[in-house]
Amino acid sequence: MMMMEGAIAISRFSASNTPLLIRYMATQKPTPSTTKTVTSKKTTTVFPVGEKPRPGNSSSTPTVKLLTRVEQLRLLTKAEKAGLLSAAEKSGLSLSAIERLGLLSKAEELGILSAATDPSTPSALFSLSLGLLAVGPVCVYLVPEDYPWQIGLQVVVALLSVVGGSAAFGASNLVSTLQKVN
Repeated sequence: MMMMEGAIAISRFSASNTPLLIRYMATQKPTPSTTKTVTSKKTTTVFPVGEKPRPGNSSSTPTVKLLTRVEQLRLLTKAEKAGLLSAAEKSGLSLSAIERLGLLSKAEELGILSAATDPSTPSALFSLSLGLLAVGPVCVYLVPEDYPWQIGLQVVVALLSVVGGSAAFGASNLVSTLQKVN
């Protein structure tokens, strides 16, 4: 496809009794050659054939430093002032109990700690919360109330969807806050 650059010439001819004659004068722009390279400020990374990109090599998204962010938000101080640590200890959840039960290694195995740094986690948790919060009313609407067990089912599903949806919404908000870069 050729690119055209043009100009309009307007002239008045008195001999032909035409009031105005408009001529379009066009010139061709040279087409870019195939050997010309286009450069941009983006850097590209080339991987050998068969090798997939490794996560964490992307320079477009900044890495999330979870512990730094916890320190910036002063979450441990806020948990201490709210009495969460003493309440957890009273219920039997101390650091020695966490170590004895192997909760941190289990969280690592399940990918919970790495999910906190994944940029798609807040949106996935938010979608889960919306789905759970929609399941309760749908169940109450669709399940008939003919037998007592059906009413019990409605109550259990509604409670689980409200508690689960609220927890997922709160977790989405927390992870999103932790991932914000200042």
